[in-house]
Amino acid sequence: MLSSVYRPRYYWRMNSQPPFTETNRLRQRAQQHIRAEQLSEAQVTLESLLRLDPLDTEACIDLAEVMFMRGQLRASSRPLLQALQRLPTDAPLIIRLVQHLLARGEILAARACLDFLSQAPNPPPELLVAQAQLRFSTGEIPMAKALMDRAMHAGADSPGDHHLHAMLLQFSGKLDQACEVLEKCLQRWPHFGDAAMVLVNLRKQKPASNRLDFVREQLRRLPEGSHSQDDKFVRAEFEYALFKILDDLGRHDEAWPALARCNALMHEINPYDGDGGAAVVEALTNMPEVIGNADHTAMPRPEGPTPIFIVGLPRSGTTLLDRMLSSHSAVTSAGEIIDFWRQLHWVADVPPARTTGLLKVIERSPNIDFMELGARYLKQTQWRAQGRRYYIDKLPGNIQMVAFIRRALPHAPILHMVRDPMDTCFSNFKAMFGNTSSYSYDLQAMARHYGQYARVANHWRTRIPDAMLDVSYASLVRDPETTMRQVIAHCGLDMEESCLKPELNAAPVATPSNAQVRESIHTRGLDQWRHYAKHLEPLRQALAAQGHLG
Repeated sequence: MLSSVYRPRYYWRMNSQPPFTETNRLRQRAQQHIRAEQLSEAQVTLESLLRLDPLDTEACIDLAEVMFMRGQLRASSRPLLQALQRLPTDAPLIIRLVQHLLARGEILAARACLDFLSQAPNPPPELLVAQAQLRFSTGEIPMAKALMDRAMHAGADSPGDHHLHAMLLQFSGKLDQACEVLEKCLQRWPHFGDAAMVLVNLRKQKPASNRLDFVREQLRRLPEGSHSQDDKFVRAEFEYALFKILDDLGRHDEAWPALARCNALMHEINPYDGDGGAAVVEALTNMPEVIGNADHTAMPRPEGPTPIFIVGLPRSGTTLLDRMLSSHSAVTSAGEIIDFWRQLHWVADVPPARTTGLLKVIERSPNIDFMELGARYLKQTQWRAQGRRYYIDKLPGNIQMVAFIRRALPHAPILHMVRDPMDTCFSNFKAMFGNTSSYSYDLQAMARHYGQYARVANHWRTRIPDAMLDVSYASLVRDPETTMRQVIAHCGLDMEESCLKPELNAAPVATPSNAQVRESIHTRGLDQWRHYAKHLEPLRQALAAQGHLG
């Protein structure tokens, strides 16, 4: 529990505040309607409550949540922004408000709430952790790390607290400190799979220095054949750790079974919705002509910093390109942010709902106000430029957004990272993304997903030929100067030598490959799949059957 300092204190207005009993009665009635799933009645009741007290923060949040559940995404922002007029000294309520603001793409308002929350005197460790998590979700790694440093000093001591602290140390390039935190964490909680996975990923495991015996011992102790999803997930984490150690040691025949066991568990926990993905691709490639035939010169160039989008498949080299490009003096990286998706759903007035939500957005695409979409995206993201002329939005999944980005932000360069299909697919298959990227845990699903990605990318090349610049991963690592000159020119910049030395880029990087990209450019990522060629033969055959292999 948070200390009493952060309990609600409402500032009643003299001579205008209605009796507490009336607002309380309406609040209770609204909750009854919500429990009964009578959302229309709940909305009417909450609107009545807010007419009595327009600045009741809890009622504003409840009304926004009800409107969201009714599909009124745009309108649900209004009561949340209304709540900003008078924030209560109630930390849990402010945190709840921030979470709702972020879900609606109201990033500036969410940051303002976090700034207000930072003024709380003598915050308990759990409040500092909550703030760190939210700053992390907005991509503010240095601020999140500073908050976690304070939280740990103040006594935060759960496994999750130590894990978050280690992750933020890792993202900040402090690998030795991250290792120390994780080692101590596993001494106390040896079955904490999150810590084991991060620890083995921090550095290449070596014959004289590895955690092989520890990981094998934990696998012996973990319940096998459990029906619990949590038990399966933890076991998958330790199987992944076993694979990573053996792979680093070059013991590939021993490594593969561990990876296969890990991914079989993850595939069971997170089944791949191939039909849903195919439906999205079909809808994208059959969008109305208004998307592809728009006059991209009609919109004036917006003021302020310009975003650069890096798209592709995960593990295709997007992080390396991001690090090289953000080494330029005029460019910074905003990291993997989901802001364009948030703003697109908001402008289309479609609550995010995975496949069904995106299909609804595509259906409404002829009626989307793209000028509003571009303006809203810029308003909510340009602070990320930190005084630079350009900022990178590096979300690989934005490959599906190319037509929307092109229409809403015609002056924003789009760079498409292209890597060998087998290398890309294997790199995904061995990545262990947790409960995301469900396509990556089964070879046939991986091949199908790659085919869907390739179909979308080829469609944009044909439909909007000048929309994006293809950047070859192989060319980037073999001839970085020539490739980067093309990239820099496409972005309208002059080449700088620093772009060829990404290992000197000290900025935080929050991706699974953050440890590798702090190294100098190398070619070790080429043809890694060949170590497991016989095991990957089904994948190779599936990709060849789709025509993706030369």
